[in-house]
Amino acid sequence: MRIDQNQLDAARSGDERLVPTPGQTIGPFFGYADGFEQVHLPFRDGNHLVNPARPDAVRLTGTVYDGNGDPIPDAMLEIWQADAEGQIPQETGSLVRDGWTFTGWGRATVDNVGTYTFSTVNPGPTEEGKAPFIHLVVFARGLLNKLHTRIYLPEDTAALEKDALLSSLDADRRSTLIAERRADGSLLFDVHLQGEKETVFLQFPGIEYPDHA
Repeated sequence: MRIDQNQLDAARSGDERLVPTPGQTIGPFFGYADGFEQVHLPFRDGNHLVNPARPDAVRLTGTVYDGNGDPIPDAMLEIWQADAEGQIPQETGSLVRDGWTFTGWGRATVDNVGTYTFSTVNPGPTEEGKAPFIHLVVFARGLLNKLHTRIYLPEDTAALEKDALLSSLDADRRSTLIAERRADGSLLFDVHLQGEKETVFLQFPGIEYPDHA
């Protein structure tokens, strides 16, 4: 977005506020030059919030789809969540992967068929009676702003019924935010960026979200 000199002068004098610079698409995600000073967006074990061998480890997986229902092969996802007791981690250094420190944050890239996988734990409710959920952030080529949504656990139906966000949605839209618990205990949550099955995304004040392709 270009701002002419008159706008700039007016803004400096306090007569006009500048328009925020719009978001820009991200990627591609390069991973190269292994070394101490090299920082990667996707980093080793970034998708493992806990070791998959832990007794309470849960696999969270799914596929990211575009508006045509085709898998997106180059998306990146982040999750943020409470621990199993419902406590929001306060540990410093989200990149810590020492095998016992739970930071509640992870990052994963999808494979060439759009599938992502996290190893984590079932989050507990942050307050009594609250529905537990995992906050999910989606980055992808063509998205000018990252997308935020929630992954609710399916078990506590009473808490889900009382949840303010879910209660504000029609039943068919509400279902796009609730994960499926599979027979092996894992969670399945597909993300649809557009189309009839479009996932409900959250909008924050002051940020414009243009139609995403």
